[in-house]
Formats: sequence, C-alpha cells, structure tokens
Amino acid sequence: MFKSIFTKYITAFIAITIVSFTVLSLIVGMMMAKFYTETNKKTLETVSNTAHDYLEQRLNAEGTTVNEFVVEHEEELAAYIASVTKYHNDVAVFVCDSAGNVKAFDTNRLPDNFGKKGIPKRIMVRLVDQPYYSHSDLGGMLPTRRAVRGIPLKIGDLTVGAVFVCSTDEAINELISSALRAIITVCIWVLFATLVAVYFISERIISPLKAMSKAAKSFAAGKLDVRVPVTGRDEISELAIAFNDMAASMSNLETMRSSFLSNVSHDLRTPMTTISGFIDGIIDGTIPKEKHEYYLRMIGDEVRRLSRLVSALLDVTRIQAGERKFTMEAFDICEMARIILISFEQKIEEKKLDVEFDIEDENIFVYADHDAIYQILYNICDNAVKFSKEGGKYRIKITEKNKRIFVSVYNEGIGIPSDELPNVFERFYKNDKSRSLDKTGVGLGMYIAKSIIDAHNEEIWVKSKYGEYCEFVFTVKKATDGQIKKSYEK
Repeated sequence: MFKSIFTKYITAFIAITIVSFTVLSLIVGMMMAKFYTETNKKTLETVSNTAHDYLEQRLNAEGTTVNEFVVEHEEELAAYIASVTKYHNDVAVFVCDSAGNVKAFDTNRLPDNFGKKGIPKRIMVRLVDQPYYSHSDLGGMLPTRRAVRGIPLKIGDLTVGAVFVCSTDEAINELISSALRAIITVCIWVLFATLVAVYFISERIISPLKAMSKAAKSFAAGKLDVRVPVTGRDEISELAIAFNDMAASMSNLETMRSSFLSNVSHDLRTPMTTISGFIDGIIDGTIPKEKHEYYLRMIGDEVRRLSRLVSALLDVTRIQAGERKFTMEAFDICEMARIILISFEQKIEEKKLDVEFDIEDENIFVYADHDAIYQILYNICDNAVKFSKEGGKYRIKITEKNKRIFVSVYNEGIGIPSDELPNVFERFYKNDKSRSLDKTGVGLGMYIAKSIIDAHNEEIWVKSKYGEYCEFVFTVKKATDGQIKKSYEK
C-alpha cells in the first residue's frame, strides 16, 4: 500500500493536515468557550443587577411581597423584563419568592412549564447572604446546565425573594457551530490543494528517478548511450546532470577500455609474433648465422617492450589497490630534468627541436619520492618529444611560487583537442588514435602520473591548443633546509 513515493507523501500530508486542523478546532473552541464564558458572566451580572435594583426599589416603596407585586403589576413586570433583555438575546430573567416558587419569567425565552418544580431550597439558602453564580440546571428546572446568577430581594433585612438570570447557550452553540463549519470547509480545501500539490511535486521528483532507474537498467544491459532529460535548476536537476555526467564518464571509460584492450592486444601480439618468427628463423636456419646477433638484438628490444607494458599494467594494479608506497626525500629537480633531457638527445636532434631549459636557479630541491617524480617527468618529456613537430619549440621550465615548485614541459606540435582535455588523465586514454606517432604507449602513463601526484597532495594539469602546442604542468613541494641536510646525510 505504501510502496510508492506519492502514496507515502499524500498519506503523510493528509495525516498532518487532519491532525493540525483537529488541534486548531480544539484550540479555537476552547478560546471561544472561554471568551464567551467571561463575556456572558459580565452580561448576567449587568442584567441581574439592573433587574434587582428596579424590583427591590419597588418592593421597598410599596412594602409588599413578591407574590403581591407580581399579581398587581404583571403586565408592567413582563414589559420591564422584556426591555431588560431586549439587547441580550441569549439571556432570560425570572423572579421567585423566598420559598423558591417562580412567580414571573420571560415567556419568550423559557418554556411555558418553566418553574413548576421550584428552585431548590439549598440555592435559596445560599442567596440569603450573597449573590449566587453557578453553571447549573437548577435542580432540573433548566433543560441543560447553564450559567445562572441570582440576587436576593430584600425589604429591610428580610429576604422576600430573588431575581435570577440565566443564559440560553444558543449564541455560543451557534458561534462554535459556525466556526467548526468554517474550519472543516478550509480543511477540505487545504486537503484538496495538498493532494494537487503533492501530486505535481512527487511527479516532479519521481519522473527523473524513474528515468534514472530505466537508464541504470540500460547501463546494466550494456547500453551506455542513454541519458536522463534535465529540466529546471533544483536539486533533482543537479542529480540528473550528475547522473548524465556519470553516464558520459562510463561511456568514455568503456570506449577507452575497448581502445586499451585493442592496444594491449596489438602490443602483445606484435612483439610476440616478431619474437616467435625470429626464433623460428634462427632454429630452422632461415636466418644465416652471421645475422643471428642482429636479430637477437631485435628480440631483446621486443622483450623490453613487453616488459614495459607489463610494468605499466602492474603499476596501475598497485595504485588501484593502494599498495604502492612512496619514500619521501629531498632531491634536485633541476638535475633530474637535465639527466632526462640528455637521455632524449638523439631523438631531439632527429626532429631538430628548438630546446629551452628555463630554471630560476641551478639547483632547486623538492621533497617527494625520487623514482615516482622521475617516472612522471620522463613520461611527460617522452610524450613531448613524440608529439612535437619537426623544428618546433621544446621547453622545460622550473619555477618556484609560495613554497611550491612548478615543473612545466612545453612542445609545439599537434596538441590535444579541447573536447579531449578532460580525459587526458583517465585510464587508457591515447590522443594518437592511429598510433602513427606513439607506437609503444598503452594510455596509462598520464593516469599513473595523476595518481602519483594526487598521492603527494599536489596538482597536475594540461594546457593545449589543437594543432599548435601542448603544455603539461605539475607541482611538487619545495624541500626545507632540514630535509635537504637529512637527505645528504644518508
């Protein structure tokens, strides 16, 4: 029953709305009843005091009993009672003698048989000394419990009767009924509005989630080209955008993985075929003895090529498993760059590159893992030579800023397309899809470099303009004097 988000939402909202309006009804009812009680008490006091003063004055003036006064002035008394309650529709007045027998009452607001039982003696006894106020049915005289106030009528010190005033409760009942009807009407409209609002809100949330669920199932089936429609600028839209970005990343990763498998297969098959062919040629005599050394050297080159591939794959595996450990030490990054640059001397001369070695100082010490930084810088320099155009500029630049060393390798050449820049540091990425320039790479070098730099809590990035240039930059922490001294003492 409560499996869907819409059902859960609407149930919760309806429950909250009903509970809220129930509490509101109780609070409003209590406040209205309290206000009415206080107001009604003052009204009863005013009416009873007015009637009492009039009757007591007349009784004292004429020196007669209540019964005699009522008989002699029946019409006058009835008119007076009507005038006293004229502006108080929820109030009734009646007069009784000292025994509690009702002698006159408001016939318009009290039933014809009112007063037959008489007012209980206990109430009349209480009236001798002070006014009486209570919420009572006067011993069954009134059909329901009502607010009642009585004042004794005296001639001198003798109590000869009493004036009573009671509320009819019609006003408060009507007021509460009207308020409840209004609250119920508002509650129904709020429930309707809630239903409509929850429907559209939940639909706004559920639709993208359903689309994501459907897309996820498509991903599981191997279809990585599905995307979720994005509408609006709220959190759901941000989730949809993130989902699409994830899907695009997965699609790119799958493309690079396929390319990687193809490259690895090619890189494994080609040297193995070459090695197998040369060995068979040497064994069966196809290759003459005087050329054995030449072909054995070629076999050695292919074996080393296979070794580099396996090392790269093992490096990736160790990095992903978190098993690669780094030994931090101080070393001269400028000297490292010189050694690497010299190792590419032959390739640089073949391409007739215009080399620049731009450093701020002859010796700049950094604090990092020597072998890991060497691996990164060698890989970046190697790629820069491979993808440089003949006669183009080739620059290594090392600068210091805010106790960090910036190492930059720049080359003029084919560069990297802007749409591929975000993928440079992904696994299996190769800019040279045709393998015409990079015949040995498998697309793992920059991923390994990024992983190593991240482990050093440093940064690496690339700037490029396709067809013109490419520049890789990474940062390394500058070594302190104490770290340099400690490294030399080893």
